[in-house]
Amino acid sequence: MQRIWLIFAQSVTACLGILFVLRLFYPQLLITTQEPITIKQVGSNLKASTVSPQTSSKGSYSDAAKKAMPAVVNIFTSSQKTAVNPQQQYKDDPLFRHFFGDQLDNEDEQPDSSLGSGVIVSEQGLILTNDHVVASADEIEILLSDGRKLPAKVVGTDPETDLAVIKVEADKLPSITFAATDKLDVGDVVLAIGNPFGVGQTVTQGIVSALGRNHLGINTFENFIQTDASINPGNSGGALIDTEGNLVGINSAIYSRSGGSMGIGFAIPASLAKQVMEQIALSGSVTRGWIGIEAQDITPELAESFKLDKVQGSLIAGVLRDSPADLAGIRSGDVLLAINNREVTDSNSMLNIIAVLKPNEKAVLTLARNQKNIKVEVVIGKRPKPIAMRRQN
Repeated sequence: MQRIWLIFAQSVTACLGILFVLRLFYPQLLITTQEPITIKQVGSNLKASTVSPQTSSKGSYSDAAKKAMPAVVNIFTSSQKTAVNPQQQYKDDPLFRHFFGDQLDNEDEQPDSSLGSGVIVSEQGLILTNDHVVASADEIEILLSDGRKLPAKVVGTDPETDLAVIKVEADKLPSITFAATDKLDVGDVVLAIGNPFGVGQTVTQGIVSALGRNHLGINTFENFIQTDASINPGNSGGALIDTEGNLVGINSAIYSRSGGSMGIGFAIPASLAKQVMEQIALSGSVTRGWIGIEAQDITPELAESFKLDKVQGSLIAGVLRDSPADLAGIRSGDVLLAINNREVTDSNSMLNIIAVLKPNEKAVLTLARNQKNIKVEVVIGKRPKPIAMRRQN
């Protein structure tokens, strides 16, 4: 019996040793494969508006709406909110409680509710929406087009693009088809689907007013589709589709002086939303490159002052201590002209170019310093997570 126990103990020790070696030198062998995400997408060589021209010839977009509406959900969130009462500081005072204690005891936490929209992007229950729709939510519930209500949980968020991915435990859900990447043009007809003011699922129609809108101060990374399709509070996180019912954007914000639609709405391009969603689905977060600088756009006056050939580039106004830029010798007052030979037109393009670089990789920055162009090699770092901020729908 003792011999059998000794053999068993030696076998277990040997197995643990093998597992330790595998985990240390070959960790990929121990990683379990995840079920692939099923995403429907139009072929990249086709423009969505030319797939089925008969739709526009009959003057109706009902086929597009019917195709996309089942994949758009209403989102209801709630969180516990405590009202601030200046009298709370006296709640432990016996004399004060003798006269006003009943008022303090009745002040329970009041639930704070909000609503928005979301888009089912995979049959496994992944839903794209805005980060500000689910931020600070304690409970999330979605309403499907067939009337079912299901609880949802947050898979991951990306406040810098105002995108979030949530998940419901259900299979074979109706999922939307992504439009062909970069095939949208100004003047194309688009439909916005969502839950404005909580009235229920609604479809509005307009055109693409502009592409590549940025410097709006809405998100850190901005590349908005501007549309005049009516977008109102509650539409946030809903779908912007083309005339074939394919997703071209996630409705995110409006420009308004009254709180309602004024014909200027903004949607996050589906291509960007897809990139963010895939990273969140795989790792729960989004990883971006970072070098630790503060920058501002080059104005004609600054271009003349630095004797630049043209009004282009980004002025480095500050360098964070011990950041990748600091370690590479980049200084305040340098003008960033290019990153890996990609021209930097302004601070927004600089941010986007750096963001797609992978941490720990090397990049070559072209700088203007003392009226000379120099090249500096920098090791890309990982962009720190932003401080969470709560926004209104």
